[in-house]
Amino acid sequence: MSDKLPLSYIELSSKNLEHNFAAFRTLLKEGAKIAFPIKGNAYGHGQNEIVKMAEGSVDYFIVNSVEELRLLRAVSKKPTFVLGYVAPDFLAEAIQLGCILGVFSEEQFLKIEKVASDLGVVQDVHISCDALLGRDGFLESELTTLFTIVKSVVHVRVTGMYSHFANVENTTDFSHAQKQIDANARMQQIAKDAGYTNLDTHISATSGVLVYENENPKNTIVRIGIGGYGLWPSEQLKRKYTKKGFELLPVLSWKSHVAQTKILSPGMTVGYGLTYKTQKETRTALVPQGYADGFPRSLSNKGIVLIGGRRAPVIGRVSMNMFVVDATNIPEVKEGDEVVLIGEQGDKSISAQEVADRSDTIHYEVTTRISSLLPRIIQ
Repeated sequence: MSDKLPLSYIELSSKNLEHNFAAFRTLLKEGAKIAFPIKGNAYGHGQNEIVKMAEGSVDYFIVNSVEELRLLRAVSKKPTFVLGYVAPDFLAEAIQLGCILGVFSEEQFLKIEKVASDLGVVQDVHISCDALLGRDGFLESELTTLFTIVKSVVHVRVTGMYSHFANVENTTDFSHAQKQIDANARMQQIAKDAGYTNLDTHISATSGVLVYENENPKNTIVRIGIGGYGLWPSEQLKRKYTKKGFELLPVLSWKSHVAQTKILSPGMTVGYGLTYKTQKETRTALVPQGYADGFPRSLSNKGIVLIGGRRAPVIGRVSMNMFVVDATNIPEVKEGDEVVLIGEQGDKSISAQEVADRSDTIHYEVTTRISSLLPRIIQ
């Protein structure tokens, strides 16, 4: 183990991040702008580390909260959307920090108008449209009234509209996505009929770009989140695009080091709950990471790590800060050896998707749950 490296850490590849956005630029019409979500600690990668890496590759950042915006403004002045709900007591701070607020109710809109008026500024907002998602945003039936209100205020300026796809990554059934596209078009027409003809619009995240706006963007902005981090929104899209030579490279690797090795006799149990008993003499390696660090407890007796370029299975329960692997097939293993939880080692790899599959969740959850206390090292 190098003296310069922490015991456990997240490694971030600037080269891979730049590659991913350059790849997406080849799919977009010239002039289309990229908004990059960095919410959830940049999907667990480390918010401000990712901000520094992505600054020159994207046109906007997207955060969920004023807390994330506050952290962002310590390192970047890039235009930023706050698309989560901001409580009234924090609207003044959000406006003063500088952002474009997402708005999804009349009440919220009027509160923004009041706060902006008190501050003596004009605040830009994008209107969230619930185009058959059934989540945040204005319903189609509410928009005509909203634009009447919009015309009556002077401290809020509507500069855009946006929606979210529900399951556009499902390439076998586009029917609901098409209904959403049609609903979104009707809602944009309501804005145009009200006199708002030059609004920025966005509906596509990574999957929407790959399925709907590939090489022919219909909107002025696309939100590239999971793809920017080098992860695919679905296996179907991965298979389809890799056949075309379109490659995404994972930005994140998760590494630790062996804390202890030992030989267990046959019949010994491993970890809490007595969930694993050795059937033969077993060489074990202790990994100093656990569910407090974001390594899912559901990987107990199911997970895999890499040591010495070989795959080693997790045995016994994953504890809060450590777990055990069977290293019998790695006789040379010793304290201090590198352990890869996500990433590559030699010619072997473990992806965030594999970790998600083994723990019965999605890769978004796997990465966003990685502890923010782990050091992020930019390569």
